[in-house]
Amino acid sequence: MRRPSDEFELPPAPTVHAVTDRNEAPTGQRGSPVTDRTAAGVPSRASAWLTRLVIVGIVLAAINLRPAITSLGALLEEVSAGLAMSGTVAGLLTSVPPLCFAVFGVAAPRLARRFGLAAVVCAAMVAIAAGLLVRPLTGATPAFLAVSALALVGIAVGNVLMPAIVKRHFPRQVGTVTGLYSMALALGTSVAAAVTVPLTDGPLGGDWRLGLGVWALPAVVAVLPWLLLAREARVPAREARVAARGARAASRTPSATAPLHGSTEETTPRVRRSPTAWALACFFGLQATGAYITMGWMPQIYRDAGVPAGTAGALLAVTMVMGVPLAFVIPRLAARLPHQGPIVVVLGLCGLAGYTGLWLAPAAGAWAWALLLGFSNCAFPLALTMIGMRARTGAGVVGLSAFVQSTGYLIAITGPLLVGALYQHTGGWDAPIALMAGLLLPQIACGVRAGRDRTIEDETGMRD
Repeated sequence: MRRPSDEFELPPAPTVHAVTDRNEAPTGQRGSPVTDRTAAGVPSRASAWLTRLVIVGIVLAAINLRPAITSLGALLEEVSAGLAMSGTVAGLLTSVPPLCFAVFGVAAPRLARRFGLAAVVCAAMVAIAAGLLVRPLTGATPAFLAVSALALVGIAVGNVLMPAIVKRHFPRQVGTVTGLYSMALALGTSVAAAVTVPLTDGPLGGDWRLGLGVWALPAVVAVLPWLLLAREARVPAREARVAARGARAASRTPSATAPLHGSTEETTPRVRRSPTAWALACFFGLQATGAYITMGWMPQIYRDAGVPAGTAGALLAVTMVMGVPLAFVIPRLAARLPHQGPIVVVLGLCGLAGYTGLWLAPAAGAWAWALLLGFSNCAFPLALTMIGMRARTGAGVVGLSAFVQSTGYLIAITGPLLVGALYQHTGGWDAPIALMAGLLLPQIACGVRAGRDRTIEDETGMRD
């Protein structure tokens, strides 16, 4: 009989025997891909094909989870002028991503239980593609915000469900596959930041609307593997629901029926009782605050310091591209350490050094500050890795991921908006940069607390 969380997950793929991360399930553990796939009697060739398809789907989805944001950051001045936005409204625009992630990310587990992981991720990719395609066609700020929100809803759902997909399909390689996912996400982020301005000024004739709309194309490509995975998952998911209903009907004792009702829907309130979950949520929220301030405002900081627009976009790209190699290395390293606190401290100190340099000499040391802030922004893949490590079960990861990301993005909402308001009212960047640096101190403290070697199941008494 399948576990309750299996009712809303893809048919598991076989484990890829590469590097085994610390504290992860041994081969043959109940509910592992090897056991479930063998029990299902699926031929190994089909299993290998499904594994490759899941990896392709994860990578393509990750590539499309940030261009909607960084492409806008690179063209924020042109968009603001074209839509007659004030500095405060532009700050609101940069706050829309974390707002959508907070509000809609919490619905992802329920949607996944109802429709299946693959189907929901497929719908998320469709929403991203549609939002990016329609957004440049709008002519007013409210419509621009509304259509941007459509793409961001898809990103919110993908953000929450990707750690669960990784945990489900690759339970022994959470660090490795999370690193691959994070590396693809950083690649999409940095490429969009680097090429949006040159692409707009060159082949697209200086039209910022085309410069934003072109990013709908890779999102359309990302829909394709998830269509196939949703189709693969349809029959096993239906069989799992029938089996679960039959088991509930056949059983009359509370002890037998309780596991069937112990779904992720019951996990969320238990997660709220975990100190580690709260520490991880605050760490995630503070690093997200810094990341979205960086993506939304960093090019403008450089441009106001006299850096050309194309170079400012390239500097943002350098900050983002640092996450490509480091996003693969840091999760693997974190998965082997008993405590992830030292990594949190190193990344935070890099951020403090970068903001200090940006405050003192934004143009003279621009490339150095971009590199340091790129190191600091790698707190994101570290946070994703800790989500996978702080829960033992697939249902626990879904609940923890939804709680951490929704709560974290609620924390992050005010950051970009406050930066925009400070910039407008002070006429400079000293106060906003001081705010960015100051937020790193509680981020370090929360990250050290979240990095302790324990799980939410241990703290809340949740069953496996």
